[in-house]
Amino acid sequence: MAGTQVHMCQTIFPSHANHLGELSAGQLLIWIDTTACLAAEKHAGISCVTASVDDIQFAETARVGQIISINAKVNRAFTTSMEVGVKVMLQDSLTNFQKLICVAFSTYVARPVCNGKVDLKPVKLLTAQDFLKHTLAAERRKIRLDHEHVCKNLMEECGMNDDFTHVQNIELVLPPHANHQGNTFGGQIMAWMETVAAISASRLCKLHPTLKSVDMFKFRGPSTVGDRLVFSAIVNNTFNKSIEVGVRVEAFNCEEWANGQARHINSAFLIFNAVNKHGELLTFPRVRYTTKDGLRRYHGAIARKKIRLARKYVLLKKEDNCTPDFLDRGNQAYIIKSNVTALTVLTAKPGWEIITSTLDHIKTFTLEETDALSIKVEMQVRIPSTLAFSLLSDFTHLVHWAKHYSTCEVIQIVTEDDKIYHITSLPDNGNKPNDFLILVSQRKPYQTGEPYIIAVRSVALRSVPPSENYCRCEIPCAGFLIYPDENASFVSYCIQSSPGIMPCVAANLAGVSKSIEDTASVCIQFLELNSSAMNCI
Repeated sequence: MAGTQVHMCQTIFPSHANHLGELSAGQLLIWIDTTACLAAEKHAGISCVTASVDDIQFAETARVGQIISINAKVNRAFTTSMEVGVKVMLQDSLTNFQKLICVAFSTYVARPVCNGKVDLKPVKLLTAQDFLKHTLAAERRKIRLDHEHVCKNLMEECGMNDDFTHVQNIELVLPPHANHQGNTFGGQIMAWMETVAAISASRLCKLHPTLKSVDMFKFRGPSTVGDRLVFSAIVNNTFNKSIEVGVRVEAFNCEEWANGQARHINSAFLIFNAVNKHGELLTFPRVRYTTKDGLRRYHGAIARKKIRLARKYVLLKKEDNCTPDFLDRGNQAYIIKSNVTALTVLTAKPGWEIITSTLDHIKTFTLEETDALSIKVEMQVRIPSTLAFSLLSDFTHLVHWAKHYSTCEVIQIVTEDDKIYHITSLPDNGNKPNDFLILVSQRKPYQTGEPYIIAVRSVALRSVPPSENYCRCEIPCAGFLIYPDENASFVSYCIQSSPGIMPCVAANLAGVSKSIEDTASVCIQFLELNSSAMNCI
């Protein structure tokens, strides 16, 4: 794929940085767009324009004196459009270290002269990595199309009111802002959007915010040299350590400017965080809206956060053969111990953010990490913790409250507190049903104040090999922590997502279903209805 690859290196000068000496996110977006566009034009042989940009997550911040290395190459060509993958690395000439800043995927459309017909040539695939990127490009394209459908209402009129975070800016498109055909660079528009969004966020946090990610967005129409671009930004919602700002871009030519006839060319959502003088992430104040428009934007931001999480991990891939063989005697003690330890560590990690809270005391949280997405559900149950522990630790009861599972049977009793179960699910949308082989380890508190623990993880048994009738899936880490609360129980359920459970999680986060909350509600009903038949342990 060397023929479609473009490499750019840039030294960061003070003119590229903010007041703290950090590379401006707007400048980085311009460089990313420029490099990706050059790769697209290298493949197409004609002029190309930016059609859309997927979510961009910024992992590192570059500073003056460091070097930015940008590699862009075409992953796949469709009929008239191409997906270009961009990898941005940070290099320090003094220490020779390298760090990943971000990975981006942009779509470019070929624009032939005189509106001629375009039929792009396919990308040559030379390595296994090329084939993988080619396949994933098609998956991402499906996600983009689904994103347009799900976000249609959310992306419609991004109304602005008199909120004090409302900021407006006007830019005149000049020749340096456009390509040789006079179309405004997509990266330049993104840079202007970042500037106005940062000002809006700063009005709430009283500090200079840092762009953390850019939501997937699509250019609705072109702008050209001579257009006046009006940028309107406003804070939509805050999420503990982050803040979402919505930006609407309207374009006017001279005649439209005089008549007040705007062309809506883009709406996007940018996520910022802020750091205090001690280098600690700032916790943003909650925003409260009383107007209809404010409430719409507030709830829209929550929905988009769920969609971002679902999109980010819908392509989650795990390496094969990562499940330990439980028949290996040398592994058993370690696997059992690590099962309980992993759940304890997962629940104690910082950064859990609440995404939903229902009237029946069910709260849902997410934890984003580099290569994992974890879900936590907290429930208040009106039965003693001993009874909740007894009912939940017997996984043969699972099918009574988790309706998407079909069967659950004990395969092996390792110890009194450690058992291996085989679980099968119901088929979904004509696909083969999934099955799971899991180790369940239950532990009572050692002392007052500690929770009851029910830890879950996948294992492998030669006596139960994968069947062609099922799709064998893995659970890296999951389980319950049950805390006593007078005559009630506080139950916390955590699960680290894997490809086998991602369809359910993705649908829930995207707002297509409420399966997580519904399952939790049924679980509460099951526990409370069956508690009378149980004796205290």
